[in-house]
Amino acid sequence: MSTNKKSIDITRNVKIIEWLKSELLTAIASLYEIFVKGVQNSQEVVLDIISNIILVTYLLGKRLGLSFESIDAKIEDKAKLGMIEEHNIEKWYGDLGNLLQHFKSRR
Repeated sequence: MSTNKKSIDITRNVKIIEWLKSELLTAIASLYEIFVKGVQNSQEVVLDIISNIILVTYLLGKRLGLSFESIDAKIEDKAKLGMIEEHNIEKWYGDLGNLLQHFKSRR
């Protein structure tokens, strides 16, 4: 690969990383705004925003050199650790176990 091509690729990657960071912050701000406003029947809007946050986070990880598989594995590891440490979200709701079951059912 020529030096010029490499420079363009690096510049493009930096730009897309900055754009993804901006998208992530915008989505998080939108989520906070929905919570503050307490918009009626906002479940579909919250679903859209959270889905976007997850999508952008995966893409940002990819641009930073992480594979989707390694991100999934780390999420599973964190969920397992939370269960071992009896995190309140697991004790009260069983969410971490449910998340692990979700990951297993997708395989």
